[in-house]
Amino acid sequence: MGSDLNKSLELIRRGSAEIIDEQELAHKLQKKTPLRVKAGFDPTAPDLHLGHTVLIQKLKHFQDLGHKIVFLIGDFTGMIGDPSGKSETRKKLTREQVMQNAETYKRQIFKILDPDKTELAFNSSWMDKFGAADFIELCSRYTVARMMERDDFEKRYKDNRPIAIHEFLYPLVQGYDSVALQADVELGGTDQKFNLLMGRVLQREYGQEPQVILTMPILEGTDGIQKMSKSLGNYIGIDESPKDMFGKLMSISDDLMWRYYELLSDLEMSEVLKLRADVESGVLHPKVCKEDLAQEITARFHGLEAGQRERDNFNQVFSRHNVPLDLPEFSARSKEIRLADILVQSGLCSSKGEAKRLCRQNAVGHHDGEKITDPDHVFEPGVHVLKVGKKRFLKVKVD
Repeated sequence: MGSDLNKSLELIRRGSAEIIDEQELAHKLQKKTPLRVKAGFDPTAPDLHLGHTVLIQKLKHFQDLGHKIVFLIGDFTGMIGDPSGKSETRKKLTREQVMQNAETYKRQIFKILDPDKTELAFNSSWMDKFGAADFIELCSRYTVARMMERDDFEKRYKDNRPIAIHEFLYPLVQGYDSVALQADVELGGTDQKFNLLMGRVLQREYGQEPQVILTMPILEGTDGIQKMSKSLGNYIGIDESPKDMFGKLMSISDDLMWRYYELLSDLEMSEVLKLRADVESGVLHPKVCKEDLAQEITARFHGLEAGQRERDNFNQVFSRHNVPLDLPEFSARSKEIRLADILVQSGLCSSKGEAKRLCRQNAVGHHDGEKITDPDHVFEPGVHVLKVGKKRFLKVKVD
């Protein structure tokens, strides 16, 4: 049992930010199989992206170890709006909006999880039965002073920004979900720690053994700086076309690639560390590792054939146009930046005059041969590979 326990803990630790408490987790793993492992998702937007799948991948790890996964769709809490990290009260969604989004979640999560081994739950199934007396009883289990210890509430209170009473209900309801489901383990992002700890408190209050909580880091988007978010335009949606998914994964930096390997790949960590060592020693080119990662993730959501096809297509395009493997990169933080400014700021041109002259001479364009003659050209958000003259290339990432 010792070696099996160590292997289980090693897989569970992978990519985890914090486990509270690992000793409790080891005790639960030895005492009970399968564990009930819960993660809740508020269907506040219809599309999931790779940032969401960090948590779902960890659920899959528990599932692979033989545990029962409870994928909780917070259709009730979604109408309250999670105040985590928010500087103002979130807009509430209607029941219709929440349920429409929930339907897309159900379709998307089973691209990763085994539907036969996953329990799908909606917290409205018990919260809709709560009456006024039940809510008063729930609220009596926690104090305002402790609620105000939460960072976002404390900051808003000090800054004289409003906090609606219903926002206090969100962590209480999320915590009660763990009571209703009798969860042994709950997973969430690092920004959910307060809510996850609430589950432990309320389980004790209701006479249950407290759940172990496991937090997962927030995945950076393709820019490598801010968290992956649709509103920031740095996301990779799991419903995107295979071509777009593969291309966006190939656009991430070499450093960010290893974080994606750790949090998204099914490759053993020992193999990931070996790949990284080979790249750092010069034995292996990072582009090959990035292609492997892009192929694996594309195949996960679109099938093995699609993963291989997009890898072949990507290499065909780059080899046909003689694009080098090591491209200098220029990140444009503003989508309003003009082509001439990019050429000067990246060092490809010494002045705007030179940049304008090259544009007039048809010496600037996309790597596939399409020319750009307007020095004031503004690029759409995304990744663009430019060719300047005959041999100079530049990868432009526009946020």
